[in-house]
Amino acid sequence: MENKYNNSILEQYRAYLLLEKSFSPNTFDAYLQDLNKLLGYFSDKKIDYCHVKLSDLQDFLLILADIGVHERSQARIISGIKSFYKFLMLENIINDDPTELLESPKLGKKLPQVLSLDEINNILNVIDLSLPEGQRNRAIIETLYSCGLRVSELINLKLSNIFWEEEYIKVEGKGNKQRLVPISKTAMKEIKRYFIDERNSLDIKKGKEDFVVLNRRGAKLSRQMIFIMVNKFAADAGVVKNISPHTFRHSFATHLLEGGANLRVIQELLGHESILTTEIYTHLDISYLREAIISYHPRNKK
Repeated sequence: MENKYNNSILEQYRAYLLLEKSFSPNTFDAYLQDLNKLLGYFSDKKIDYCHVKLSDLQDFLLILADIGVHERSQARIISGIKSFYKFLMLENIINDDPTELLESPKLGKKLPQVLSLDEINNILNVIDLSLPEGQRNRAIIETLYSCGLRVSELINLKLSNIFWEEEYIKVEGKGNKQRLVPISKTAMKEIKRYFIDERNSLDIKKGKEDFVVLNRRGAKLSRQMIFIMVNKFAADAGVVKNISPHTFRHSFATHLLEGGANLRVIQELLGHESILTTEIYTHLDISYLREAIISYHPRNKK
């Protein structure tokens, strides 16, 4: 009965947006998509959206900031939330508006540090594969984007932590916390090509045999090298945004969010909240992370 009641309220809100607010189709769709993110979050937390507190909404916004949602997008989401609770007040469904003291982030003039899928593909396409390190560089960019890794996580990624058949990698993040992240077939293909084209012929330094990406001397790549590489490729691709390797991580999270992925799942994929077990064969619920990647990440959409 409660679900039926809730669905009825949501249908009335849709009608309210269409008829009384006269929104454009794009604004209408954005408001509903943002509301679905909020309601999905409340559902996970077992919170009734008609009985929320200001602190519940602030916690939701903290998660948005935590996964890298830009301030302008946060402001739009807050606007949609305020609209929904204003509607609930107008309809006498709630007595107090929990969004009354909800503040939007102060907007700066900087463009969001997020790349479009076209920009990412353009960056990949300018990499010169005729160079000895060309395929390695392509594997690096693809893995940063497909897995949402930090630079430190990429340069420390180990062969023994790639589960090829299961299509997962085990990532060692901040504070030595480990997490499992699904890896796309595209990223795996680029890494395998790198091994065939270059890495297998390197004179690898002792103790570095298990690291995936290496420099031409067979040693670990430095963080600085990745930064230089990303800036060069972005300039060659005509990308005018001020980006860094971390931009691919933000893009990973943003594209998942825009595709409809659950906020909690994105947090776990980014390593902002630890997954309790790190063993791929004993983690019974890990499949839902892979399902999120398959369903919502552009690399898995044809």
